[in-house]
Amino acid sequence: MHLYVYFDIHQKPSLMIRDMMQPRLVCRAVLCFSSLVLCHKQAPIEESTLSINGIPFSTRAYWMRQANIALGAPCPYAAFGTVIVNHTGASELGELVCTGANSRSSTGNPTLHGEMAAIDNCTAILTDPSGPYKLSPSEALAAFADLTLYTNAESCPMCASAIRWAEFREYVYGTSIDSLIAKGWSQIRISSMEVFRQSFDLPNPSRLIAGVLTNETDPYFFWQNDPEYPCPKGCSRVEGSCQADSESK
Repeated sequence: MHLYVYFDIHQKPSLMIRDMMQPRLVCRAVLCFSSLVLCHKQAPIEESTLSINGIPFSTRAYWMRQANIALGAPCPYAAFGTVIVNHTGASELGELVCTGANSRSSTGNPTLHGEMAAIDNCTAILTDPSGPYKLSPSEALAAFADLTLYTNAESCPMCASAIRWAEFREYVYGTSIDSLIAKGWSQIRISSMEVFRQSFDLPNPSRLIAGVLTNETDPYFFWQNDPEYPCPKGCSRVEGSCQADSESK
């Protein structure tokens, strides 16, 4: 089953409310108000034929699978992978700009979650004078507004904030923070939606698309604290931990 939810986050709450009431939106929204606080409850869309921003679900699924592949291994413990894609060019599928995977353990940098690693890699690629883009720093900053970030699990508030500061055109995730918590992961319990909701002062809107291809992303995160949960494809249990099969290495 595919859960597919999206949100428009605009500069001001009034703009967000107006857009959410437009019939073009296919998700059902319940809005409530408390003083100056806007809260809203979204119902998931369980439909694999949905097209958002002119991009079909099959394309979203392709790039979410690429976020899984960006891990470089079938069952790393911290299996948080990200790809950053340009959907504004001529290619119907989109153009891969860069990838990233959780690199905390390999680098000793506690901030190098998959999304942060991908943003760092994109900056290097976009500004490389010998690379395909050869952008100046200011041009690179502006370029993020045309890009879509796919990550196989919902971003922590640090990464979700970075996504908004970068002003990505779209942010797409698979497994939710709530699902991670339910399976024993330690998380800062602030959702991406809450980060986006509090970011309406930022100049450019970003679209949040949640719960894409969870039937394929969940297995990467559900085995670590649940000995009964099956390993991801290409891995087997060895002394309680999922390890890559020899043919998958």
